[in-house]
Amino acid sequence: MRIQTLALAAALALGAAACTPAEQDDAQADANEAAADTGQAAEEAGSALKEEAAQVGSAIAAGAGEVAQEVDEATDELAREADEQKAETRTDARGN
Repeated sequence: MRIQTLALAAALALGAAACTPAEQDDAQADANEAAADTGQAAEEAGSALKEEAAQVGSAIAAGAGEVAQEVDEATDELAREADEQKAETRTDARGN
């Protein structure tokens, strides 16, 4: 919203400029300042977005790591249960 406001101020400064060269120069200076402020605001917004994206990326990586750990633990447990079942099956087969 701030970027749009600054751009609008620049446009109004040029549109409202009077006919004298001094007033036109002042209007141009105001427009240049508003354009510079707009560029700075855009740069700040870009930096903020970059930081947020990095934080989201870190959170996703951490979550993926946790999921991978849980999958690893679950497959280990399934392997243990399968080994136990095989041992029981061998015991039952010998008993018959």
